[in-house]
Amino acid sequence: WSGRFFQTLVVDSITGRFQLFPNRIAHVMVNTTMLIVGGGGAIILLSVAVYKLFWGSRKPKRLVTLQDANVKYPLRLVDKEIISHDTRRFRFALPSRDHVLGLPVGQHIYLHARIDGDPVVRPYTPTTSDEQKGHFDLVIKVYFKNVHPKFPDGGKMSQYLESLKEGDCVDVRGPSGRLVYEGSGQFQIRPDKKSPPVAKRVRRVAMIAGGTGITPMYQLIQQVLGHADTDKTQLALLFANQTEQDILLRDELEQLRDSKPSQFKLWYTLDRPPEDWRYSSGFVNSEMIGEHLFPPGEDTLVLMCGPPPMINFACMPSLEKLGFKPDMLFSY
Repeated sequence: WSGRFFQTLVVDSITGRFQLFPNRIAHVMVNTTMLIVGGGGAIILLSVAVYKLFWGSRKPKRLVTLQDANVKYPLRLVDKEIISHDTRRFRFALPSRDHVLGLPVGQHIYLHARIDGDPVVRPYTPTTSDEQKGHFDLVIKVYFKNVHPKFPDGGKMSQYLESLKEGDCVDVRGPSGRLVYEGSGQFQIRPDKKSPPVAKRVRRVAMIAGGTGITPMYQLIQQVLGHADTDKTQLALLFANQTEQDILLRDELEQLRDSKPSQFKLWYTLDRPPEDWRYSSGFVNSEMIGEHLFPPGEDTLVLMCGPPPMINFACMPSLEKLGFKPDMLFSY
């Protein structure tokens, strides 16, 4: 018995039998000390010395905000940061400082609002990781009225968020989405909303993002590089925008690239680049993808998120031309 460790050791005074009960008292070491217990003429020889006791050794339960994907949770705006003339970082408080949002990597949330009497719902991906406690952030481009000739009314939800004051609440629902990243290159992907998820493990993830479509990519990049000691998945991102000023999360992306240059490659393309621009210009094409992302293969997955014309008329034809098969592609 000497030197053996238990969590709880109980002796029956009649039978003299030992029973072990884990998760109550940890690390009980049996030595050669004699303990005599009398009862009903019975003498029990017991040698027990307590080495270390740990009460409440169980990990505290994780407090998750999004308990039910069909329920809308009112969450309070606590900060609004102006990043650029049309980009804001909105911070929403969770129910307590110990709560996390409860959003698996690859999933998104929906914001609900009633605007001019009509219900409006929009999907967003937080820029904070799900390990963040107490709050989550959304980086959102505000589409103002009378700026874009094709959309004179601007964006309903983004302008609504811009109008909010600290202390106002927004209804949040989720998680939602067809893709979940489990870590170390392991994905669960639903071919459609009603299908069961299909497991896919890859070594390399190529990403093509346009405009605000960067947020789900940023979520994944943070997760992989934040666990780079165990997650060796190779990442490459091609990020398309109209102008240099439109590049969301540029500082954050370049900091991540510089922190893990052998694991994360970053490239940009602009519709209207400045004269000293050192990256690509023009729409996404097969030459850009072939040069700056990974070649097709069963161990490669391509993720896309951006305006539908970019996905349908630039990304998909270019990827097919390079030999990518449908099961290697996923569009958010």
